[in-house]
Amino acid sequence: MELRQLRYFVTVVEEAGFTRAAERLHLAQPGLSAQIRQLERELGQPLLDRSGRSVRPTEVGEAVLPYARAALAAVDGVRQTVEEYTGLLRGRVAVGLVPGTLAHAFDVAGQLADFHDAHPRVEVTLTEDTSDRMLAGLRRGELDLAVIGVADQALPPGVALHVVIDEPLVAAAAPGHPLLLEYDGADAVAPAALRGHRLIGLPRGTGMRAVLERLCAEAGFRPDIAFEAATPDGLARLAARGLGVALLPGLGARPGLATLRLAAAGARGRVALAWRTEGPLAPAARELLGRLRQAMGDG
Repeated sequence: MELRQLRYFVTVVEEAGFTRAAERLHLAQPGLSAQIRQLERELGQPLLDRSGRSVRPTEVGEAVLPYARAALAAVDGVRQTVEEYTGLLRGRVAVGLVPGTLAHAFDVAGQLADFHDAHPRVEVTLTEDTSDRMLAGLRRGELDLAVIGVADQALPPGVALHVVIDEPLVAAAAPGHPLLLEYDGADAVAPAALRGHRLIGLPRGTGMRAVLERLCAEAGFRPDIAFEAATPDGLARLAARGLGVALLPGLGARPGLATLRLAAAGARGRVALAWRTEGPLAPAARELLGRLRQAMGDG
């Protein structure tokens, strides 16, 4: 069994096919297929199911996959650790961010700039995406660190979280909106008050959208999502133009909006720094993680 064969196997699983995997690995497809079959012959079991339109791991392949990934991560860690001890921290760190993170007060952009100045040989890549997709990327090893929205504080398997923002959620609408007129003088409303109103929310896969859908489900109705925006600021702008009720974090004043706190357990907007716990982090990722945790008040 060769290390490259394990890398080929993992790549085929991630790409769900030999053609895309060969392109990613810069190999000819017949050569890639031959290497995978050689690995299967050596192990005595098929690792991939080739019968469908996409290639999937067999039951044995699913069982082997975590060990293959761990072996590849271990080898990468050995190489990068040796480089770290020579004083030349290098490598690559893949960071995921929920949209709007770079504008926040804990200054992720500044932390990344300082890290780059200290370690110019390290390549840092940034991805903006939904929290669900970034959590999946962390678990697959495609991301090292991510700043995500979380619906609760339960830890997904293989991921650690440090919550950096935890604010009450409010229903926000333009003055004169029927929701505000109905509850004039109130400081808070139950989620059931949102029934029958056009709502403005973040896309599916985000922490705040998951909270909104859960609160509405617990109140016995499905939310009427009339508009979506990628950031809370976008939600606020849409609500200020009278397009619906936005679910927003925080109780601070927002131009052109009036707010009512949502009175319900778990009606919180949470953002967390997340990182992989399955397998060791590469030295560069570990260094950046330490900087971000310190900047975000964790230790």
